[in-house]
This record gives sequence, structure tokens and C-alpha cells, in this order.
Amino acid sequence: MTTKHKRLALIDMGTNTFHLLIVELPEARHTEPAVLLRTKIGVKLGEGGISRGEIAPEAYTRALHTLAAFQEEIELHQATEVRATATSAVRSASNGPELVKDIFEQTGIKVDVIPGEREAELICQGIRTAVPLGPQPHLLMDIGGGSVEFIIADEATIFWKRSFEIGAQRLLDMFFHQDPLLPADVQAEQEYLATVLEPLAAAVKQYKPVGLVGASGTFDTLGDLQAARAGAERGPNIPPETTITVESFYLSYEQLLHSTHEQRLSMPGMTPLRADMIVVACVLIDYVLKAYGFTSIRASAFALKEGLLAEILTRNNS
Repeated sequence: MTTKHKRLALIDMGTNTFHLLIVELPEARHTEPAVLLRTKIGVKLGEGGISRGEIAPEAYTRALHTLAAFQEEIELHQATEVRATATSAVRSASNGPELVKDIFEQTGIKVDVIPGEREAELICQGIRTAVPLGPQPHLLMDIGGGSVEFIIADEATIFWKRSFEIGAQRLLDMFFHQDPLLPADVQAEQEYLATVLEPLAAAVKQYKPVGLVGASGTFDTLGDLQAARAGAERGPNIPPETTITVESFYLSYEQLLHSTHEQRLSMPGMTPLRADMIVVACVLIDYVLKAYGFTSIRASAFALKEGLLAEILTRNNS
């Protein structure tokens, strides 16, 4: 059987999670693509090595197994084009180029290791497809395992963007010395963030964003925790945009700060893969909320891979 329409597979090799999105592109211009498969696997590529600038052997093996599984899905869905991107963990690892080479030799998938600025651009495009930003600037934030991207943008313009190597796995390695997290370690992380994020403070002062928009990962889980408290259960197909109130965030944050790994795992709505990283990620969100005075969070279910898709569709339609 051959497919009539063009099918595209998009792979986002994040530091924590690998994503695969397979879509069928429409023949008619400006028509939405049909999603054939949307899946993610917790690879934890940064675990055990990111702070030493390498991909640990176990994580390296998990990456190869995951790409082999993705390649099977790509063949099964008869995708005609594959676009794979790798971000912070591969970008900063001494054996990153070796992993890219092994992936190509074992699966035929060519991985594009993108710089932080490009990552921020694609994340912004992905968020715009989920959250209508309007004419006022917003602060967009994507907390990865290896890096955190901050972008100040409205619906049409990116005013400022920067990738900081302060992802949740790195923060975990630096500050998560005891479980639950000690107040002294929370304070140490906040002080560290105040120093590292000085360029962001200057940009916020200059462009005055009116709201905070968080992309995927931690923000998805915060949305799940909020929904669970309200007695609702969100399935795998969460809405493109979710509002997380500051009150809801701080309910989750207090609970996360004072719980052990096992207690966090048992929280309704918790993603097991994120049970530890979410604690240090929430310290970062708390810092941003308080430093810049935001009163709510709009969470985008879309990020890098949807941004890449939007870029491809724009190119095809022009």
C-alpha cells in the first residue's frame, strides 16, 4: 500500500523526553495537517552525565533504543520525510557527535543538533499555534532537562530570546541534596537564578511583558495536578492552552516542596518521569512569578516540534 499524501515525522530529542509527531500534510493549502501519531518516551538523556558534559552509557543506550522504536513507527506510518532535532544534552556533551553518528548508522535518521537561539525560536512558533498572544508582549518559558528558553514575544514579533543552561536535570544535580528539598537548597537555587538570569531581568524591564506562558513538560504536569485537584482527569490529548492560576501553582508547589519522591509519585496527576525534576523546576517558576509580578500562567501544550511543523507549513504555503 502506498500513501497518496505527504507524511512528515518530527522528532524532538529533549534532555528528558524524546517526542515523535507524525502528520499527514494536506494537499490543499492552509488546511490543518492530520495527526497520525503523537508519542513521547522518557529517555532521561541527561541523567548521570549532563553535569559532567557527557551522555552516560545507560542514557546513550536508551537513546539508541528509542530512535530504533521511532524508526519502526515512521516506517509503519509510511512517513516520507523525517526531521529530527536534538537540544541541550546532545549540544553540550563531548560524545554528542558520536551519538548523532550512531543514530544515523543504526536507523538512517539524520539528527540536527540545534543551537539554543534556534530552539527558542521554534518554541515560540509552537506556543503561538496553541496560545493566542495578541498584540502585547508575553514572557514565554520552556523548562527542559538541559536548558531553559526564555522568549519575549507577541503574536507577530520576537523582541528578545535566550537559552540558559539551567535545565531541570542540571538544577537537580546542583541543588537536590536531600528529599524533601531543604529550605537552604531552595534559597541557594533562588540566589543562583538571580545571578544567572540577570540578562532576563534587563529584558523584562525593557519590554514589560504582560503575562507568563509556559510550554509543555513541567507546565503540562502542573495542569494535570490542578485538574486532579478539581476531580478531573486529563487524558493524553490535553487542550492546546490551559490556564494555571497562581493559587493553584502555589498549592502544587507547597505540596511538592514538602513531599518525598514516593509521596510525589502517588499524587493524582503526577508524571512519574517528572517526580523529582518538577521540584527544582517549580523553584524556578516561583522565582519568575515573584521577580516579575505575573499573576497567572497560561500553559501551552505545544513547543519545539509543533514550531518546526508550523515553520514547514508556512514554507509549503508560501
